[in-house]
Amino acid sequence: MTKLSVLVVLLAGVLAGCNTVQGVGRDISAGGRAIERVAK
Repeated sequence: MTKLSVLVVLLAGVLAGCNTVQGVGRDISAGGRAIERVAK
């Protein structure tokens, strides 16, 4: 699997475990930072 595929799977798991809108925002931000790190 590529790094991006692994990231997408992990992000989906984190988002599925989130119960609040605020938590979803934090999860999306963390996912964005992870994508930036992979892209560098």
